[in-house]
Amino acid sequence: MSRSHAESVIKSIIREIVQECAVRGHAVSDTLVAFMVKAVVLDPRNGFNVDRTLTKQDVQKLQELCLDKLMEKCSPSLDTIKMQVYFDMNYTSRREFLGEIHRVLESRLSPVSREITDSRVKTREELDALYRKIVTYILLRSDMGSPTDVNAVREATAALQSVFPQTELGAFMVLLKRDKEQQLNELTMIVTGIRLFNKASKKGEETDLHELMPAALNEVLPVISKSIEKELSVSQSLAWKYTAVLEKLTDSESQPEACDVPSVLLRQALYNVRQHEVFLKMLLADARLCAKHVEFLQVELSSQMKLLKETVQSKTAVPTVKVFPLFKALSKLWSGLGDEAELLNILSNVVLNLQPFLASQAKIFSQAYLDGLLEASEVKTDEQRMAESSGECIVPAEMKTQEWLLPEQTVSFNDLVLQYNGVCGYTLVNRDGLLLPGNPHIGVLKHKEKLYVFSSKKAALKFASCPDDFIAEVAEKAKLSPELIHLLKLHQQFSTASPYSEIQPGENSLVKPIGKCESSTQTDTHPVETNIVKSYEWNEWELRRKAIKLADLLTKVTQSTQTDLSHMRRENVTQTWLPKDAACQSKTDGESSVPKPQIYLAGLRGQRDGHFVKTNLTRSVDE
Repeated sequence: MSRSHAESVIKSIIREIVQECAVRGHAVSDTLVAFMVKAVVLDPRNGFNVDRTLTKQDVQKLQELCLDKLMEKCSPSLDTIKMQVYFDMNYTSRREFLGEIHRVLESRLSPVSREITDSRVKTREELDALYRKIVTYILLRSDMGSPTDVNAVREATAALQSVFPQTELGAFMVLLKRDKEQQLNELTMIVTGIRLFNKASKKGEETDLHELMPAALNEVLPVISKSIEKELSVSQSLAWKYTAVLEKLTDSESQPEACDVPSVLLRQALYNVRQHEVFLKMLLADARLCAKHVEFLQVELSSQMKLLKETVQSKTAVPTVKVFPLFKALSKLWSGLGDEAELLNILSNVVLNLQPFLASQAKIFSQAYLDGLLEASEVKTDEQRMAESSGECIVPAEMKTQEWLLPEQTVSFNDLVLQYNGVCGYTLVNRDGLLLPGNPHIGVLKHKEKLYVFSSKKAALKFASCPDDFIAEVAEKAKLSPELIHLLKLHQQFSTASPYSEIQPGENSLVKPIGKCESSTQTDTHPVETNIVKSYEWNEWELRRKAIKLADLLTKVTQSTQTDLSHMRRENVTQTWLPKDAACQSKTDGESSVPKPQIYLAGLRGQRDGHFVKTNLTRSVDE
């Protein structure tokens, strides 16, 4: 049968169980039912075989067993499973929480933003209404006052008019939708920064940071960590008491009359409060991280406010290119503080919603009843157990067949990812499901790339002698108590388990098991670098592109141009002749051999009407 058909059958089983629970007056989620189906199949006491197909009769049996489990009243085990399902469905990483906060804000503001960006105003009244909508959008997005608060509307309108007067609406209307949304966001940031600056300026020189914090942040920040720490202290005290009682019951020297105590319910109650403790520690770590971020944002807000005051102090006009980025920076810090407030509210709600899942164990085992079971027994805290076992330390030479990690020899020892969520697997198997925290300083066993810790040196050596057997035993314990799968983080061991059963002749089979495995390989790019062919190209589309490029060049004329930057790179050749040895002969006297003309004119003076006489006195060269 195909996998898609198998999944549809399993979904139909889950859907029928959910409907039947609703008929009986119990609302359950699909996730809870799916986990319960898996838990019932894994329990060996129910007789399901994971290597066979599920028959029609087995489907009916499976549904009845799941309904019985889900309908149990006052069951710490069921409450623990419900707690785990609730936490998985409502808790995520800090980044995803903040992303969800932003998505909720965008979805809440999208109708108002759509009205602004899609409006087509024509009259003066419509322009005024659009401007009021922009003010409303800014108030809603900045979370600085309500649109119904007259003072907040007046402040926001005044701030908006200083940077975006109503006469600019015409230019705003001709923008594209995307540009309108971007301008709305920029206006919101600038107006928010202006209002924060005005609020701080009214307080004088010394502004109290708490007065500039969002109201929701001032309410939840001082109490969230204290409330979680108080809840954690209560759960830890209960866990220590349940541990002491179960230690007494599982001790080989315990009194015979103690056998009447419901040890199964005690174990379930211990698992319940231990799971609650794990969740509270995660939430407390997140709350403290939020407090650190708030402190950092407060310091940044103070410095930005100081810088802004210095920029605009005693100046009639400041260029927008200088002051607008400062206003935007203030707005971003304000938004960051608002995100932290929302995140703290979410964490607070998760802590509050975990409380009902502790009701069953509190109802079954009152404080007076637990004190009566303890009698004179000492209730040890986890820190006391760690201190008592810290003197013991594994010597690797005692067991050379196993690899041990010790604090002084391991980098980042406190950050190691430990199996079973730091619980001692040996004690869990040998003390009938008792949970004792392991002490890493005794020595961490590394077996098949996984790390195990133990409550004592004896437990470590016993576990290391045959680790595979103990690992299998822990898995069997988890099958009998399905809440341990999540508590001990055994998801990988049970990730491929699906409801299957024996095939009976003539019965309809539903699904076939599908084997899966994770594998990986690593190879060098090239073993011999000198053998790499640089011109090799494996991509046929790249070869096609090069071929088209070459074919296109065949129809083109190659041209070249010489520039000032390229002429120094050309090849130049010049041919010259060497000077010759040459001489010429000339006369010393360079005069010419021609007669020197001499002409005498007589009769030019003293005679008005007389004639003058011209006499040629030139001598020849030969004379």
